[in-house]
Amino acid sequence: MDPEIMGGKPVIRGTRIPVDMVLRKLGAGLSEADILEDHPHLTREDIHAAQAFAADFIAHEELIFG
Repeated sequence: MDPEIMGGKPVIRGTRIPVDMVLRKLGAGLSEADILEDHPHLTREDIHAAQAFAADFIAHEELIFG
């Protein structure tokens, strides 16, 4: 994350592609191959890193029980 790139949103390293865009594409049912076809400069490792980032972020969320 860099405040000078995409307003500080998490992006795939070395790109301006937001992590949330990759995750939304996966959530919409696109395969890794589809995403790589749309963004040929990405790698499978980049997609996996986006998933790991999201998992780490969620793991640190505080749960609130009503």
